Amino acid sequence: MSQAFAKILGGENVEAFSSGSKPSGKINPKAIAAMNELGYDLTMHHSKSLEEVKEFAPFDAVVTMGCGDACPWMPAKKFIDWQIPDPREMNEEDFRKVRDLIKEKVADLLNSI
Repeated sequence: MSQAFAKILGGENVEAFSSGSKPSGKINPKAIAAMNELGYDLTMHHSKSLEEVKEFAPFDAVVTMGCGDACPWMPAKKFIDWQIPDPREMNEEDFRKVRDLIKEKVADLLNSI
């Protein structure tokens, strides 16, 4: 969702990549539904590993979500760890709250770069 919001809010001025340390290979259906509510088709994305996005480094910013000291390292000018709960098992209402928090944090990040 963060990559989608970077594209939505930043337009062609922003190149964003999303990856995970243990990607499942598929996008969470709740994330697809939550973004679809905002008119964004998340089905055009796919779950990627860190190795898949490493080729695009170095990055202006690398954002991790709640991994603390266990966060993987990527070449970047700025590292940020957002303490955002994993919404995977949340009900739809709570999932939307996390979606909206991610949108807010992405907007703040884009304004700071």
